[in-house]
Amino acid sequence: MSRLTLYDTTLRDGQQTQGVQFSATEKAEIAAMLDALGVDYIEGGWPGANPTDSEFFASAPRTRATMTAFGMTKRAGRSAANDDVLAAVLDAGTRAVCLVGKTHDYHVTEALGIAPDENLTNIADSVAHVVAQGREAIFDAEHFFDGYEANPSYALDCLRAAHDAGARWIVLCDTNGGTLPDRVGEITRLVIDAGIPGERLGIHAHDDTGNAVACSLAAIAAGARQVQGTLNGLGERCGNASLTSLIPTLMLKEPFRSTLTTGITPEALATLTRVSRRLDEILNRAPLRAAPYVGASAFAHKAGLHASAILKAPQTYEHVDPSTVGNARIIPMSNQAGQSNLRARLADAGIKVAPDDPAPARILSTVKDREDQGYAYDSAQASFELLARAELNALPAFFEVERYRVTVERRMNAMGRRISVSEAVVVVRLGDQRVMSVSDSIGANGEDAGPVNALWRALGKDLGSWQSSIDEMTLADFRVRIIGAGTDAVTRVTIDFTDSRGAAWSTVGVSPNIVDSSFEALVDAIRWKLIRDGAA
Repeated sequence: MSRLTLYDTTLRDGQQTQGVQFSATEKAEIAAMLDALGVDYIEGGWPGANPTDSEFFASAPRTRATMTAFGMTKRAGRSAANDDVLAAVLDAGTRAVCLVGKTHDYHVTEALGIAPDENLTNIADSVAHVVAQGREAIFDAEHFFDGYEANPSYALDCLRAAHDAGARWIVLCDTNGGTLPDRVGEITRLVIDAGIPGERLGIHAHDDTGNAVACSLAAIAAGARQVQGTLNGLGERCGNASLTSLIPTLMLKEPFRSTLTTGITPEALATLTRVSRRLDEILNRAPLRAAPYVGASAFAHKAGLHASAILKAPQTYEHVDPSTVGNARIIPMSNQAGQSNLRARLADAGIKVAPDDPAPARILSTVKDREDQGYAYDSAQASFELLARAELNALPAFFEVERYRVTVERRMNAMGRRISVSEAVVVVRLGDQRVMSVSDSIGANGEDAGPVNALWRALGKDLGSWQSSIDEMTLADFRVRIIGAGTDAVTRVTIDFTDSRGAAWSTVGVSPNIVDSSFEALVDAIRWKLIRDGAA
């Protein structure tokens, strides 16, 4: 079997995603996650390019994976030893250095404004300088596939310049993301035939046509033995090849499973879903439900026919066992559901129902009635489970909400700026104890986060012996939908939650009042969490 090297560039390419900005502390946490997962290289960023990357490299975590600094080949008109930009990259002290260089003659003459031969010299001198410093040199051949289509001879000369200067890896970059998989595979084979060994060749694909993973697999099938990508497919524009899709495909699917090995163990693969969701939590964004392997809907079976088959033989509608990637099967409930869905969902929740028990029919009827009122349980499985438990008299009475109140005030602050302030009061009964909690929704930046945030803070402020379970909950996403029209319209609120253990669940609330809908979903989320934690 051949060894395939996994190169992660989440901390650099991922940071180029619109709306994403890592702190140095967050980069260190992500690096530790990647190292535990088992990738071979972690590209930490570009030292000197911005304060965050410089701070990260100044105290970079020790990793088993090869920590790599990114930069560019030396600039024209100066030697590699006297290029201050290249010097800053080397000063990071990493074991490996990845340098990007132009391989498309159009970019060389138009973007760099230099002669093609001078670019070849810049590539060779830069790589040789890195090697002379005792570092492992990696060359990212920027715009290679476009360059090969325009001038294959020159594009190959750029690769040879890096190869002959001692680069350990030469990475073919589809920088614009427009090359399709068949052509990526074909060109990769032509590069190997031209004398660049596959065991020194890598692939770096962008997802502008939605084919980054397919292009990466095509290059690997053609002989490339390094693949670059990011967690959850982060990256500029449409993103980079997603390692959360590539890793399980390489480990579980033929022909890769029986011909290639990676540094990922089966035990580490089973943490992939948790790693993916933790990254989204750091970014404060909702996980993509339809993400392959790790998405909340990746193993969801809504149709009654599918659910019936899944109960008999999971492989009928599942291409892999969800547990291999740390995910779980979901049998959603909706007005399309039948007895098979219902019984499978109850069994998954640990609820036993006798074959002749009439309760499932009542639950199905209740679900369909409530969906007529605006509820949607196929995307709020936690709320469905609570509904079913209530029908079966199996819903623990952890606490009772006696009342709540929310106020929103619009006023001038001390600096004369108009602001809003939301405050909430929640009164709950914990057995014989009556507890009142009060909270506002002012965030660390001094801005008001709104009435729902104030309610969440007040509700989760003091729930006695269950507080530790509540404190590890994170509100991941909040979605609002108006159902109906005119004066009869109601508001449906669906909220996604995660916790520090990697669990993810969703709840739903419906009311003409958006705050009341939100509060219903918040209460459901806490009750489901306490049941899952085995609270008494």
